[in-house]
Amino acid sequence: MARLSDPITILKGIGEARAKQFANLNIVTLEDLICHFPRAYEDRTQILPIEKLQADVPACFRAMVMNNPRTSHIRKGLDLTKVTVADTTGRLNLTFFNSPYAAQQLQYGAEYIFYGAVTGDFIGYQMTNPVFEPADRPGLTTRRILPVYPLTAGLNNRAVMRAVEQALAICDPPAEILPPELREKYGILPAETAYRAIHQPETMEEAAQAKKRMIFEEFFVFSAGLSLMRASRAEKQVIPYTQLDLTEFYQALPFELTGAQKRAIGDILADFRKGSPMNRLVQGDVGSGKTMVAAAAAYAAARNGFQTALMAPTEILAEQHAASLEKLFTPLGISTGLLTGGLTPKQKRELRERLAAGEVQVVVGTHALLTGDTQFSRLGLVIADEQHRFGVAQRSGLGSKGQDPHVLVMSATPIPRTLALLMYGDLEVSILDELPPGREPVETFLVGESYRPRINAFIRKQAAEGHQCFVVCPAVEENQELGLKAAETWAQTLQKTVFPDLRISLLHGQMKGAEKEAAMASFARGEADVLVATTVIEVGVDVPNATLMVIEDADRFGLSQLHQLRGRVGRGSAKSYCILISHNRSPETLQRLKALCKTTDGFKIAEEDLKLRGPGDFFGARQSGLPAFRMGDLSGDLQTLKDAQQASVEWIESWGQSASPEAMALRRRIGALFLRAEGTMN
Repeated sequence: MARLSDPITILKGIGEARAKQFANLNIVTLEDLICHFPRAYEDRTQILPIEKLQADVPACFRAMVMNNPRTSHIRKGLDLTKVTVADTTGRLNLTFFNSPYAAQQLQYGAEYIFYGAVTGDFIGYQMTNPVFEPADRPGLTTRRILPVYPLTAGLNNRAVMRAVEQALAICDPPAEILPPELREKYGILPAETAYRAIHQPETMEEAAQAKKRMIFEEFFVFSAGLSLMRASRAEKQVIPYTQLDLTEFYQALPFELTGAQKRAIGDILADFRKGSPMNRLVQGDVGSGKTMVAAAAAYAAARNGFQTALMAPTEILAEQHAASLEKLFTPLGISTGLLTGGLTPKQKRELRERLAAGEVQVVVGTHALLTGDTQFSRLGLVIADEQHRFGVAQRSGLGSKGQDPHVLVMSATPIPRTLALLMYGDLEVSILDELPPGREPVETFLVGESYRPRINAFIRKQAAEGHQCFVVCPAVEENQELGLKAAETWAQTLQKTVFPDLRISLLHGQMKGAEKEAAMASFARGEADVLVATTVIEVGVDVPNATLMVIEDADRFGLSQLHQLRGRVGRGSAKSYCILISHNRSPETLQRLKALCKTTDGFKIAEEDLKLRGPGDFFGARQSGLPAFRMGDLSGDLQTLKDAQQASVEWIESWGQSASPEAMALRRRIGALFLRAEGTMN
């Protein structure tokens, strides 16, 4: 027997060139191949008579070849092979393009099983390039449930099928990781049965059961891993914080905190008292006041003799956090510092020396905080702003600079609770569901191109009143095929033709880091009236003076992303607006965009986005550190997800310390999963 870790090159027909094609699908070992699951199935088990075939509906039928195949050379590169077949109910003309195989294999008087779709009307039905096999041999591509695999250039479905069948014949599938009691409770197939059935199902029901097993297994492994992380952290001991009177902090604030902010701070203080490391997510809508919650946590850490590191995703956001915290903390006797890549070597060295000596109690920075030469005297609290920009490995990298520091992560990306449990399953969650007093909801409108003159007039009106405007485009450069607004071209048009008297600036992701930071900082200082940008502004700039957000080709963005963009305005006391421009009039698109106009509640929007578009906005490339699920569809398999999460809790309680083969195999799978996830983040 072969081993799962053996390379696929031990299989017949897979040489170096073919192995490279499989590698494009991330298939290198036999285990990779066996875990390359079908994306769909074709039911080819039913054999129909010719008279029952329906136009454009693929089906299997049994027929006899009624004449010798005739091949005609039409032109260079095009040969046509024609043949007539029949059964007792009718005749059918078949045409094959460039198929010497059909010309050679189809024998006059022999019977075959064909699979394809007829075209034309009843008088002139025909079929092009059907699959066929001799009727007296076992079916490989007909008379069976055929798996349809994800493919890549040069690799067809039959090649993948043959490779998978070989692999299953020479090695056992991955080991069982689910205890019998758990499989019985949730109606889950055993591993060996499921791994074979998902590739070679006898019925569509068997395929569905095998798929259910794989989805459950994926969610279960991930959820169990998060549960183990949580349990492991609970066992760690740290010094409880005892100085938790925040009266002085509250008195220093120029405003009253919301009830939601106070509840979140209460959660954090309770964590500080426990004597085990905190790992908490503060999830709040844009403008809900997460920064002040983080400030309260940093204040408590400082009063207990510990340092705080706050990591922001961009330099300008780090600078803004540092400035607001310095203004708040200096009168309270708490020293602050800023560490970003933009500082001079001397400035970085001096700040790092002060950090190591314990002279800086709160430091704000970007990824510069992660470098090896940044050391702390007594790091007690790590805060990560905009959590979805940082992976688990990066959080851990910062956390390793202290002795099990408390970890607080903040996210302005509202996520439906079911997905949040999966994404942040190792974290306790506090939700900020109130806006600070004085913040007005941003009015949102959906319009077409005919409103362009009114939009331009409104931009000019806002500028005349001393306010600023964002204009967001889905593309950087002009693309004639897609016909999307491009930031570079549109910025030039606005400056030269539409608003020659206004100050127009440009910001997009293809600019160098220093250029992006400079453009954002300049706009934040009020040196431009209109900033034309791509979604690079979604996170990382706070401009209270900006009152208008115009989003071009709004249908090209997800609802949650649009909501994030809208959150860039309405951060001051002035009334703010968001205008969505879309040429797409499809009912589904209009329903989606109108949902954004009806509410500013990010959690409602996230639920709607999940329902309409699936989880891509929450679990796309932006979400670093989340393992890719081969089978699980987070929008369509929510019940299976809930079952798997519940099962993982039961596993920790009942079998977590077990030395059974299933428990040992599960621990290995969990370790490999999180190791692979962290590898994608660095």
